Amino acid sequence: MEPTSSHPSEFLNTRPSWPVVSRYFEQRGWAPFPFQQELWTHFLHGKSGLLNAPTGSGKTYAVWVPVLMNWLDGQMKPGNTSPEKKTKKRGKPAVKGLRVLWITPLRALAKDTEKALTGMCAEMEIPWEVARRTGDTSSSQKQKIDRKPPQCLITTPESLHILIAKKNFASMFSTLEAVIVDEWHELLASKRGVMAELGLAVLRDLRPDLRIWGISATIGNMEQALDVLCGSPEKTRDAVIIKADIPKKLEVRTLLPDRAEAFSWAGHIGARLIPKLLPVLAQSRSTLLFTNTRAQAEIWYQQLLDADPMLAGQMALHHGSLDPDIRQWVEDALHEGRLKLVVSTSSLDLGVDFSPVETVVQVGSPKGVARFLQRAGRSGHQPGATSRIWFVPTHAMEIIESAALQTAIAQGYIEERLPFENPLDLLVQFLATLAVGDGFLPEPTLRIVRSTYAYRELTDEEWEWSLGFLTTGGNALKRYDEYNRVTIDENGRYEMTDKRKARRHRLSIGTILADQALKVKFVSGGFIGTVEESFIARLKPGETFLFAGRYLEFVRLKDLTVQVRKSSAKKGAVSRWMGGRMQLSTQLSEMIRLKIEDANAGKLDSEEMQAVKPLLDIQKERSALPRHDQLLIEQLKSREGWHLFFYPIEGRMVHEGLAALIAWRISQLSPISFSIAMNDYGFELLSPTEPPIERALAEGLLSPKNLDDDIPKSINASEMARRHFREIARISGLIFQGFPGQHVGSKHLQANSSLLFDVFSEHDPDNFLLRQSYDEIMTLQLETQRLARVLERISAKEVILTRPDRATPFAFPIMVDRLRAKLTSEKLQDRIMRMKLQLER
Repeated sequence: MEPTSSHPSEFLNTRPSWPVVSRYFEQRGWAPFPFQQELWTHFLHGKSGLLNAPTGSGKTYAVWVPVLMNWLDGQMKPGNTSPEKKTKKRGKPAVKGLRVLWITPLRALAKDTEKALTGMCAEMEIPWEVARRTGDTSSSQKQKIDRKPPQCLITTPESLHILIAKKNFASMFSTLEAVIVDEWHELLASKRGVMAELGLAVLRDLRPDLRIWGISATIGNMEQALDVLCGSPEKTRDAVIIKADIPKKLEVRTLLPDRAEAFSWAGHIGARLIPKLLPVLAQSRSTLLFTNTRAQAEIWYQQLLDADPMLAGQMALHHGSLDPDIRQWVEDALHEGRLKLVVSTSSLDLGVDFSPVETVVQVGSPKGVARFLQRAGRSGHQPGATSRIWFVPTHAMEIIESAALQTAIAQGYIEERLPFENPLDLLVQFLATLAVGDGFLPEPTLRIVRSTYAYRELTDEEWEWSLGFLTTGGNALKRYDEYNRVTIDENGRYEMTDKRKARRHRLSIGTILADQALKVKFVSGGFIGTVEESFIARLKPGETFLFAGRYLEFVRLKDLTVQVRKSSAKKGAVSRWMGGRMQLSTQLSEMIRLKIEDANAGKLDSEEMQAVKPLLDIQKERSALPRHDQLLIEQLKSREGWHLFFYPIEGRMVHEGLAALIAWRISQLSPISFSIAMNDYGFELLSPTEPPIERALAEGLLSPKNLDDDIPKSINASEMARRHFREIARISGLIFQGFPGQHVGSKHLQANSSLLFDVFSEHDPDNFLLRQSYDEIMTLQLETQRLARVLERISAKEVILTRPDRATPFAFPIMVDRLRAKLTSEKLQDRIMRMKLQLER
């Protein structure tokens, strides 16, 4: 809030509740921002909308205050400045019924929100109860919420669908007045976002006058985000977008090595910068250090502790696989200023208000401008405060990336979040959810489904297929009772009457698919967290691994529990989890290419670019630094064979598809085999014989034509789709991960989904889920639309083909990534050192 007074709008000043709100702000020396008053006015007029405001600018006050004002206005008598206190015995609130649903993407954010909303109610003497219902909520608390809903319920998209799956669920929402969707940009581009859309559509159908507000700090496609939030065009027409005109002060620094080595690789520089990082940590009262993966968080926690043992007791670790009680303790200690440092993943990078945090550290590339800004906003989380973030590069190319990030931020270059569209696996799950609850009739349900942005173009054929799939399992499975989950009664209502199938479905609601999670406990007792089955399967009893910031000895696997004891070892396998790999955004890719072009022209306008000048000089001497309108290709010969390096600088996932496509096209000219490696900046094709690269370029190697035919031929699309089908099969209910304590192993799940994939391929080739598997491989994993745009871009460029006699600074990290998959860490280090010595001669 602003520390000075400001006048409310004429409309707000006439509201009976305004003196209460005004007094609340005055007691803190605040005055509402204009954007907050604008939102309050729209809300009280019954409008829905989307709020875009920087982190720490008072977004929670913007959407929560009008909710309370609306209730106060209905309670207060003319001339009275406080609500009538209608309370029951023992101080229980007299207010009945759920008034507000607050949807959040993160459990940590749910707790922080609960504290903020409860505090405001208490200080305004509003007898509302605020509660949260997430995966961390105990069974007893969930039952209490179901019996007697609070006035405000904070929940996740998954938990909302679990509520919809209950009998007579509509009664719980019969008094609902508003829905707040926090961090909408984070949900938007995922199936979780589609879950939120479907849940909102159900609530809008129950409560046509429902007010829905989204909150987003960083997003490039605001209008489209509003369309997705509101669903139908008529709802969007009456909705508003409110942007806070509040400049956020941001201080970005890069922790630079004394010497940016010309031949660096992923992970090489990062740990060596810890001695430089320690003084930064010492100068801050409290610091949040972000990594991109849980494994990286474990490594950095241990390395920091080894570097400065005095951090013991002042430093903590936080990620989604730790015991909820441990995470809760870390969050509380951070709130209270009792921790000097917390090493975290994205589990703490959204909306959480940790006021004591003065500094944020980002280890490694955040892969996108919006994510970097989001994490920076965890520091200086108050209006007018400066957010401070240090970028710690893990290899030399990331120093260029830091310079690109800062330029992008200065130019307001923020990524779009494109919404997920038409996932039929989730539609099948949603219909099953309705069938488990009160059942559903097709015609009104289709109207609800099509009122969402995701399913606005759902065809009649897809709808009829989805209904048939629920009742029969489709053409290939209709003889198997297990897949005939839903029955149709005499009134045409679809219901799931089998109690066991209904229970299985409730346990399967959601879209997040991970490897089988196994509990980790000490032999002597005490729960630590969870690791994935695929990681534990590689360990033998007696071996040590790093988890929860400590080295543990693996004793045995018993009853799906990993039993461990503390170890005095100083090394061991690092716990690994599936997922976590992020894609370099289009906007950041573009900015990196521009920075390299500037370097080619001698424009080194930042300390970061000055630091990598030795690397860029060697690159230019041995090969070239491409301009923005050029594509660099390097060909060289070594004892391993013939290497082709391409540098589109478009991100690892695009390079994966592009490398396969180019390798296939070259092989059509001359029989040749390739091994492929890639990173965010380029990719390598390694062959035993010389590839006809010049002929291939002359015959349209980089042409964007015929992609629909060439891409499926260039990859093993069938095998990729088969593996991806496991996610679709799980979401749609074809496979079940098991009841609590009776989980099905990941290998068994993969075998089951592969069997179903083969059955559909042979006996039901028109199965829509089969088609979806191929479509998602193309659009999500290979990003074929972006790949097509990349080919359009580079086909119009001048191609620079160089033939260096040794690997260049751009090529070296790609070669290391190829070796990383083949060698142990010790052998890899030895091999890298030998390669570096040869290259530096």
